[in-house]
Amino acid sequence: MVSFKSLIVAWASLIGVVSASPLNITDSGILEKRQSTPSATGRHNGYYFSWWTDGGSQVTYTNEAGGKYSVKWGGGGGNFVGGKGWNPGGPKEIKYSGTYQPNGNSYLAVYGWTQNPLVEYYVVENFGTYNPASNAQKKGSVTTDGGTYDIYVSTRTNQPSIEGTRTFQQYWSIICQSEFFQRTQKRTGGTVTTGNHFAAWERAGLKLGTHNYMIVATEGYFSSGSATINVETPP
Repeated sequence: MVSFKSLIVAWASLIGVVSASPLNITDSGILEKRQSTPSATGRHNGYYFSWWTDGGSQVTYTNEAGGKYSVKWGGGGGNFVGGKGWNPGGPKEIKYSGTYQPNGNSYLAVYGWTQNPLVEYYVVENFGTYNPASNAQKKGSVTTDGGTYDIYVSTRTNQPSIEGTRTFQQYWSIICQSEFFQRTQKRTGGTVTTGNHFAAWERAGLKLGTHNYMIVATEGYFSSGSATINVETPP
């Protein structure tokens, strides 16, 4: 998930745990609220969801009606990521809305994986105190859905993935921060046309493979906050 997770080795294990180890829940209803909601993947109201936490903080993930989910976190440290979307993912016009109030390292993004080649990708709409592009290589930009996003690539070496421990690339579209351009700023709600990002990545030489899952994700690392996100595009 080059983001703040690259600051510590423990953060690198996140995706492997998300993809490989959680309890698989199908049409599960609302996940039980605990001090730390247990990791899970499955389907809820027709949407695919993925949720992972290392249990290091008080974090609650709740699947709500339709495409809505909520996350509340704080207390201690720890990593988490989760949200609702599709499996498989791919080119979609994603409409979403909600609230996102992080305190510290966190971000809101369309997040997913492809295989052959194995790629982990993000379209970052909003983030807290850490810009996930800080240690990535810039490859260009793309203007879509009323804003301009910078394109970056980074490499993960021998790290967990949806295929086990592998070396793979991360592709990023990160909303530009500028006071001079309309809607070129962080947001929580609107439209993300993923096909436009995928095409821009391909033009920059960043090849994608067969789509695995794709979610509108909230992620946090040693921080606190809350988010309620409603994925409005049908499952």
